[in-house]
Amino acid sequence: MTTRITLPAPAKLNLFLHITGRRADGYHELQTLFQLLDYSDELTFTLTPEQPGIRLENSIEGVPDDQNLIIRAARALAGHAGAPLPGVTIDLHKRLPMGGGLGGGSSNAATTLVGLNYLWGLNLSEDKLAELGLALGADVPVFVRGRTAIGEGVGEILTPANPPQDWFLVLKADCEINTGKIFSQEGLTRDTPKLKIRPAFEGDASRYRNDCEDVVRELYPEVDRSLEWLAQFGPARLTGTGACIFGRFPTESAARIIWESKPSGIKGFVAKGVNISPLHTKLTELR
Repeated sequence: MTTRITLPAPAKLNLFLHITGRRADGYHELQTLFQLLDYSDELTFTLTPEQPGIRLENSIEGVPDDQNLIIRAARALAGHAGAPLPGVTIDLHKRLPMGGGLGGGSSNAATTLVGLNYLWGLNLSEDKLAELGLALGADVPVFVRGRTAIGEGVGEILTPANPPQDWFLVLKADCEINTGKIFSQEGLTRDTPKLKIRPAFEGDASRYRNDCEDVVRELYPEVDRSLEWLAQFGPARLTGTGACIFGRFPTESAARIIWESKPSGIKGFVAKGVNISPLHTKLTELR
């Protein structure tokens, strides 16, 4: 019986993000293309039958454990199981910047659901895990399902897509962005016409944008400056509500050349776009 596994929790980019309407409950209707990356946080799950309960080995500064999506996901899964389960200690190795629009917290939650479903031997379906994930956050299902996809609704209605697996330079502006603040702005575009479901790389790329970008650039000059710099080398775009931005390149070397010339003090990374999640690739190897 396996008692310890280490699994990746990959980043995502929104290659485009269109806001197509606002629902009566205040949530926004979206169309987006979630691109998974081969750059990840890493979680190690260790069963502790002698010590019941769910524990984080290392807490995240400023995030109480009870509010951490990892703990919330593990408790949601245990609650659904409805039977006594071995205790577990979870060790998080954090690489993805927080508050960057890369989906790190949602990805951590998804890896917890998928990993503990395997480790606890629950054998819940992907659909059930995605349902549990949606209660934790709109981006969790795409990480549970583990495929680059077009997202609609609040992001949970997913249609698998297969864009070219290009390389991306991702930069994190030196600021923390409040997502709620962005979505509450009067000037936010909320009526972008819905497009037929098709990958964003087909047709005229100028039709696709991030509807949050103008508002974020106005409120956060650090993001505006970063986008101005990266746009010298090709199209540059915000992911999610930021604060990360990205440029797309056909090769790793092309992305790394720009990375080497970035202004001092800007953090980030170079990563490859992948259409199958590293999480699912790793689990396939374990099985």
